[in-house]
Amino acid sequence: MTPGSNLPLSVARVAVDVTAPVRLDVSGLLLTADGKVRSDDDFVFYNQPTGPGVSHRAGAGGGGDAITVDTAAVPPDIDKIVVTASLDAPGATFAGTEPTATVRGADDGAVIATFTPPQLGAETALVVVEVYRRGGAWKVRAVGQGYANGLAGIATDFGVTVEEPAAPAAPAAPAAQPAPPVTHAPPPTGPAASVPPPPMPAAPPSSGKINLDKGRVSLQKNQTVSLVKGGRPMLSSVRMGLGWEPAFRGADIDLDASVIAFGADRKKIDACFFGKLAILNGAIQHSGDNLTGEGGGDDESITVHLGGLPPEVTGLVFTVNSFSGQKFTDVAKAYCRLVDAQTNEELVRFDITHAEPRTGVMMAKLIRQFSGEWEMTAMGEYVDSRTVRGMAKPAGKAL
Repeated sequence: MTPGSNLPLSVARVAVDVTAPVRLDVSGLLLTADGKVRSDDDFVFYNQPTGPGVSHRAGAGGGGDAITVDTAAVPPDIDKIVVTASLDAPGATFAGTEPTATVRGADDGAVIATFTPPQLGAETALVVVEVYRRGGAWKVRAVGQGYANGLAGIATDFGVTVEEPAAPAAPAAPAAQPAPPVTHAPPPTGPAASVPPPPMPAAPPSSGKINLDKGRVSLQKNQTVSLVKGGRPMLSSVRMGLGWEPAFRGADIDLDASVIAFGADRKKIDACFFGKLAILNGAIQHSGDNLTGEGGGDDESITVHLGGLPPEVTGLVFTVNSFSGQKFTDVAKAYCRLVDAQTNEELVRFDITHAEPRTGVMMAKLIRQFSGEWEMTAMGEYVDSRTVRGMAKPAGKAL
């Protein structure tokens, strides 16, 4: 798997093993639709190895820890289970260490998927994968999101109470018994209880990720690029250009490019298309309809002011539909490309190399990461829909 990609789960019970050349502490957090735990009981780790439908197994014989998820036993108000890994050695980072998550059937041990995050840097903890509920079914997604402040940063980000370390009674503490990075704390009960400390900022994107530092990026299906240049996330205006040509001379193709905006719950917020040329107070604007696909360059384009998107928008899916009902097997040279709207510099390009006899295609998605930057993933997934209205449900599932 690659960062952002997802797969359906064919079994009800799965185990996620996380291994690395060094010792890791692996945990699981049960999150509701708002991205938070219900209580500290939803944090499953070595000191609290069981939770509702989720359990922790310590590694043996050099193997990695594992989080097992019984999807049939997960409470209905839990939207996802995130599997995290942190380094056991104090002060260590993931630089030079690439952990691998292996998703298996918990009962037969059959491998469903593997994921190794790209080369990492200053991160000391990771959200590795998430097992999530979508449309009555369960899926697994590769994440690979890093934190610079260890498991405590992840835990507090998701609403777990983290105990502040007590002031030492002596100048030096025994080196043989380091305190664990996060301990299970009972819910605050008295006036002296304070809210959990705020999480520290997430680690900056590491140099191992594909970003824009080396110039234009050409993606293949399911590949992801982080919209980061010079260590800074792009929050300016970008333009998604979409183009196509008829596969046979003399046959006009009326395709319509659109973008659907989603929230963190992966529910549609709004859609921008030829019938609605601006949404979200102008943060997203459509160039207008092209009825034939003739001529060079982009046939339709959609401009997105990334810095102007409201915080509730966490995902954008760009789609193309055949309003006239012709199949994409009648289309040639379909592509999408992301352009810096200020400089017209092409940043990312995705050329579709195959077609299916269907009337809709999800071209690409932009996902806002925990740390604030956006990532673009090439999709090229075909569906049966002649209008953007029919794309919302499959697009939401694909996030």
